[in-house]
Amino acid sequence: MADITVTTTDSIEGRAVSEYLGVVSGEAVIGANVVSDIAAGIRDVVGGRSGSYEKKIETGRQEAVTDIKAEAEQLGADAVVGATMDYEEMAEGMLWVNISGTAVKTRRA
Repeated sequence: MADITVTTTDSIEGRAVSEYLGVVSGEAVIGANVVSDIAAGIRDVVGGRSGSYEKKIETGRQEAVTDIKAEAEQLGADAVVGATMDYEEMAEGMLWVNISGTAVKTRRA
């Protein structure tokens, strides 16, 4: 996969957008197993952060970013600008991660 830049900003320093190619998105659905649910519940009761959930969220984020880069590459883009990320609970223990933005071609400014 080409090195696609993904940024939340509308521009990339030192580069100018030469062509807008369209909206792209990437998604991931992640779930937690019973053991990590129990461990996270205990942490919630006694306080502290749930490392297992944090790792799952990070994995979901990385998968969604990989997906958006692949979709942008198929359009011939070298960057995605204006990216936004959303996390939604689909069902208990299931988390949907979505990232969307605009695929663009850029040139050195």
